[in-house]
Amino acid sequence: MHGTALRPSAAPNRPPRSRRRLVAGCVAVAAVLGLAACGTASGALQPPSAARPSGTAVTTLAPTPGSDGVPPASGSAGSAAASTPSAPSASAPSASTPPSTSSAPAAPAVPAKPRTPATPAAPAVSTTPSVPATPIVPGSPAAASSPAAPPPHTGAGTVIGSTASGGRTVALTFDDGPGPATGQILDLLAQYHVKATFCEIGQNAAANPAAVKRVLAEGHRLCDHSVHHPQPFAKLPHDKAAYEITAARDMIVQAGGPGTQVSWFRAPGGGFNADNERTTAGLGMSSLGWSVDPRDWSRPGVPAIVSTVQKQLKPGGVILMHDGGGDRSQTVAALKQLLPWLVAQGYTFDFPAA
Repeated sequence: MHGTALRPSAAPNRPPRSRRRLVAGCVAVAAVLGLAACGTASGALQPPSAARPSGTAVTTLAPTPGSDGVPPASGSAGSAAASTPSAPSASAPSASTPPSTSSAPAAPAVPAKPRTPATPAAPAVSTTPSVPATPIVPGSPAAASSPAAPPPHTGAGTVIGSTASGGRTVALTFDDGPGPATGQILDLLAQYHVKATFCEIGQNAAANPAAVKRVLAEGHRLCDHSVHHPQPFAKLPHDKAAYEITAARDMIVQAGGPGTQVSWFRAPGGGFNADNERTTAGLGMSSLGWSVDPRDWSRPGVPAIVSTVQKQLKPGGVILMHDGGGDRSQTVAALKQLLPWLVAQGYTFDFPAA
């Protein structure tokens, strides 16, 4: 027998197996990716229309593994088609019509009913006449329960640089004592019947109470010049500045004895600010500055000291000099020239304003 006699004849209208596998793989990919073009390709790869009856729909997109008696090969298009779920629709969607996502049409949305704006309530009208506030009387219960207003800045901007009487007067002031030159200066002042103001360092006054008592006994006045002369004084924190002012005043009063008055505070280097001026005013003292500064502390020479005073002085001026803090021999020598000159110029001697 011939081998060909035993070979079953192929179905006349059945496409080759390779074409069916290719079509199934393409349809599976199209189902996954949602590409309409691949659906067109599947139509192109289908057998000719004459091979199947007209109007017959293709219901199976991918062959079931083993349906042809041959298991799908690993990694082949048939394997991919078998492992990929089939399309939900029995017929492939056309390229021009998008697939439907719902089997039932959605109900049309009902428009929301517009809100009616609320009518604003009319403001309440009081029929009771307003009563003016009752002023708080000091000492009343209301005053005791009310917070007290901060104290006024009585010390700010009140640095004194003129005499108490004005006119053709001058005030002599001496800083940083008591020192070795204090006694010599007191002798010169007594010779010309001049009264002056001594701005003393607290620790110097405590170390030389006899000099403080002599200053007072001869009719001069005292001024607070801090405990240690720290600089820049205006940069000190409040507590430190308050200590320097308050403690120095107490030391001077103790050195001078009962009844000693300290009327001014002069900040070292003129380092005043609003805070230390308020502290000064709170202690009953005035902030004392100057209008003439010959810088005698730097020992520029006697002629320079005398010349600066003569050029800078105007009626009512306050002269700054030093009786302590170092060698003050130039100050003493300059004062011997200045005192007769001031008298000859018609100046009288006064204290600073307070």
